[in-house]
Amino acid sequence: MPADTLDQAAGAPGRTAGDPVAAFTAGLHRALAAHGAPAPLDLAPLGVHDAFRAPLAAHEAGAVPVRIYGRQAVVGPFPGERDQPCARCLERRWQAVRSVTLREALELGAGTRAAGENPYLTVFGAEAVAGLIAARLGGRGPEAGAFAAVHLVDLQTLRTRHYPLVPDPECPRCSVAEEDTAEAATLILGPAPKHRPGSFRVRDLATYELPLSPYANPLCGSLGPSVVQDVSSGSTSATVGCFSMRSGDYLRETFWGGHADTFGQSLRIGVLEGLERYAGMRSRAKKAEVRASLDQLVARGEQVVDPRVVGLYDEAFHAANPHVPPFTTGREIPWVWGYSLRDEHPVLVPEVLTYYHAPGLENRFVQESSNGCATGGCLEEAVYCGLMEVVERDAFLLAWYGRAALPEIDPATSTSAATRHMVDRLAMYGYEARFFDTRITFPIPVVTGVAVRPDGGPGRMCFGAGAGLDPEAAVAGALCEIATDAVNLPGRTRRDEARLRAMATDFHRVEALHDHPLAYGIPEMGVHADFLLGAPGTPRPPKRSFAELYGDGSLPPVSEDLRDDLARCVDAVTGAGFDVVVVDQTMPEQRALGLRTVSVLVPGLLPIDFGWTRQRARHMPRLRTALREAGLAARDLTDADLNPAPHPFP
Repeated sequence: MPADTLDQAAGAPGRTAGDPVAAFTAGLHRALAAHGAPAPLDLAPLGVHDAFRAPLAAHEAGAVPVRIYGRQAVVGPFPGERDQPCARCLERRWQAVRSVTLREALELGAGTRAAGENPYLTVFGAEAVAGLIAARLGGRGPEAGAFAAVHLVDLQTLRTRHYPLVPDPECPRCSVAEEDTAEAATLILGPAPKHRPGSFRVRDLATYELPLSPYANPLCGSLGPSVVQDVSSGSTSATVGCFSMRSGDYLRETFWGGHADTFGQSLRIGVLEGLERYAGMRSRAKKAEVRASLDQLVARGEQVVDPRVVGLYDEAFHAANPHVPPFTTGREIPWVWGYSLRDEHPVLVPEVLTYYHAPGLENRFVQESSNGCATGGCLEEAVYCGLMEVVERDAFLLAWYGRAALPEIDPATSTSAATRHMVDRLAMYGYEARFFDTRITFPIPVVTGVAVRPDGGPGRMCFGAGAGLDPEAAVAGALCEIATDAVNLPGRTRRDEARLRAMATDFHRVEALHDHPLAYGIPEMGVHADFLLGAPGTPRPPKRSFAELYGDGSLPPVSEDLRDDLARCVDAVTGAGFDVVVVDQTMPEQRALGLRTVSVLVPGLLPIDFGWTRQRARHMPRLRTALREAGLAARDLTDADLNPAPHPFP
């Protein structure tokens, strides 16, 4: 029915004839009255103003939100269903999954305006939306699980779908801010029995209520609009999702995913990783309450994590990037509260070292990554996984930049049939899977995995790593990474060959995370890994069995309780002179699912950076001394000893 029919019906008080939105609202009220379900409505357009910054509009208590965008009407969340989410949550989630073009207009421009009257605001559409509202108010509707349902009505076809809406922890209307205090940061580690022997989880992944729809849907997915299943992979059943978050003038894409044996398992792993990324990028449920300089905090007697110990960029970087101000001890910056497991005491941590995309670019004297961030079924599990990641990256960088010759592990001696079969599968695709014992400072097993093309062709090699008290699990972790990447690397190398070859001759062109592993698809880059793999055609040292490398009693024992495993790992790290600092990043929706997310820092271990000019590790004292202290080098390293090429970590 044409819109002018609604215009003629827009005679309700306060309505303006000729205004299709007002007429649509009037039509909704009449249709609801006909259903015997009169209800106040909160009707407004979407995509006109920036939902992340627009002031809160007055709204009538108990009103049903209805939002219009083109041919779409979005209904809900319904009042009284839950305390959260609210209509502003919907608007923010909706905007977050829109196109870059629309987001740029809303967030950096002056908003948008209609090019003409909306032809979809018809009496027929109003009656359909009213029928939906009446049904929901009458107690009918879908079961949305842990989250409230919102409904998407196509006003042209009247097709109706529903999606769960995850509350926005930064919503200015309904979120409840958590205080960031020393008391709240105090951690108490309790018993954490494993769900089965050989696992380092307290629950099986299948037991978590992790349906995909709340997190990835085209209307309001909290982790993006969709998930892609890599059906072309011949190794793992990989899945990839992505959400975007503004960082200054650009939208940063953040990818998440899983690469397990089945798509179902990969989706669950991917959602957990996506939630971890979302929680770790910036503090959403609580805000940094402390802003001070390091000098001021030290003068007050506060315990702090000193950014200089964690690692800073060199002077050359700041000279080339004057928009990134260097850290100084007199400069005021935001701090958040963490907890020292060594000292059993709260400690202040620079916000940018734990929330790696905290707002305020002027505060970001380094660009951290998700290194050390982890999600688990309990606090102990999350801290264990985060600590293993920090230890793994440190060992990988020590071996790479220090060009350490490492013992090679024979995967044929693995007790895991899945490991042996995946090694064989990679061989079928033309890759040899090789594994190296990368224990440097700590007795915790760390394994570097490399998938290498023996013929030296495009897609030459890719790297991965794993760490954990069980060396079989560490090998499996490294294998999972290289198995996913290797089968796609030849094609990716050919498609991007010109750009990657430019990186091989000028390392300053290695600028982003994905540049590091992709550069080693170029055959000529293989020479930089000869220290580990040996030059092509040269004799190799014999491989070592698992029993030879790990059966000498040097490994910490594995317990049936994760708390005990974590305690042994913490003792190993602190016994070498380091602290283990934990920042709890758990969001409310994660806590409701029985999940915890943390960021683990070990000041003094090598931090992993992406971009050749950002390599803090190359300037830190530990890179020069650790191999000698571990008995893997006769003397401290000099600049001339270091690998001149960027690390290949994915």
